[in-house]
Amino acid sequence: MTIDQTVLIVGAGHAGFQVAVSLRQSGYQGPIKLINDERLLPYQRPPLSKAHLKGAGGEESIVFRPQKFFDDQSIELIADRAVAIDRAQHIVKLASGASEAYGHLVLATGARNRLLDVPNANLDGVMYLRTFAESEALRTRIEAGQRVVVVGAGFIGLEFAATARAKGLEVDVLELAPRVMARAVTPEISAYFQRKHAEAGIRIHFGVGATEIEGENGKVTGISLTDGRKLPADLVVVGVGVLPNIELAAEAGLAVASGIIVNERLLTDDPDISAIGDCALYVSRRFGVPLRLESVQNATDHARCVAGRLTGKPEDYDGLPWFWSDQGADKLQIAGLTAGFDKVVVRGDPEQGSFSAFCYKDNHLIGIESVNRAGDHVFGRRMLGANRSITPEQATDPAFDLKKAMA
Repeated sequence: MTIDQTVLIVGAGHAGFQVAVSLRQSGYQGPIKLINDERLLPYQRPPLSKAHLKGAGGEESIVFRPQKFFDDQSIELIADRAVAIDRAQHIVKLASGASEAYGHLVLATGARNRLLDVPNANLDGVMYLRTFAESEALRTRIEAGQRVVVVGAGFIGLEFAATARAKGLEVDVLELAPRVMARAVTPEISAYFQRKHAEAGIRIHFGVGATEIEGENGKVTGISLTDGRKLPADLVVVGVGVLPNIELAAEAGLAVASGIIVNERLLTDDPDISAIGDCALYVSRRFGVPLRLESVQNATDHARCVAGRLTGKPEDYDGLPWFWSDQGADKLQIAGLTAGFDKVVVRGDPEQGSFSAFCYKDNHLIGIESVNRAGDHVFGRRMLGANRSITPEQATDPAFDLKKAMA
């Protein structure tokens, strides 16, 4: 592409915002336009289930930058929604009827909540938590003494449950799996958080799901479970995962599967269209398999990779995944991908609330899950980023110096 062509970005979450910023930081002088289908300026997502939900700060506390930043950086914000891509004409059509031309198009369309598929799931009081509007609606609804049922014991469900319980609500959590965060963390980490949430007064029900939302006069009154029980509820908060927003790409004829398919440089099968962040199914050189990850790290690192390519510094994407979750007073941090481990060793003491699960496959370190142990997380990101390892015996030895091993 030439320097005077427009980079048009669809989606103003972490990925979309970062690619615009990184282009300017890399010296790109051409037009940059960012299509944002929410009324708020581009904003951070993690606080929505934590600080913002607790009532700490307003809109200004979660936006990435004020309007002046976008003006100063000549990043044009377009308050509209993309509805179609005309690849032949290099145009994106918008819901308003307008259209925007592009030299290179970046799809940062993210993901949306997976909806609860049971009768009466549209009653007043059935809520989700992914956008600012959803967090704001929940913040105005949660009051001490209310009864809330959370469907799903993943990161978002448990973060909300901890916040709601701290604000004095009665909280029940439903989870089909036999432990919390079962698809994301080791049994050792699950056991710790199950205990901590139970100690806080949160009731977690395993092996059960919802069969129907109970209501009266259009409002939620309870929820029926697969085991025949019924739980009273003033609110039902659903956290059963997300679906990548791939429809725009699919309708334009781009290859899609469980995400928008891109190569190791995050290009689709159209050389003028990239896809990044939660919506992108990318070829991972590090892990040797296609991946679609939902994390701030993945979104921002994807963005930097694309900005580098568009400014003459092309590289294969090879970022190390890392994640975090704040649940009550505990911080969970994960470095690497721990799925597929065949051995877990614990460093530290779960009873003291500070420990890490070092995960191995064929005696090679593949990931570290840490609770209130930031040093272990930093170690994991450094070692795994360099494709280095320590032995399981070294990991469990409290006298083994991780800092020296990093050096």
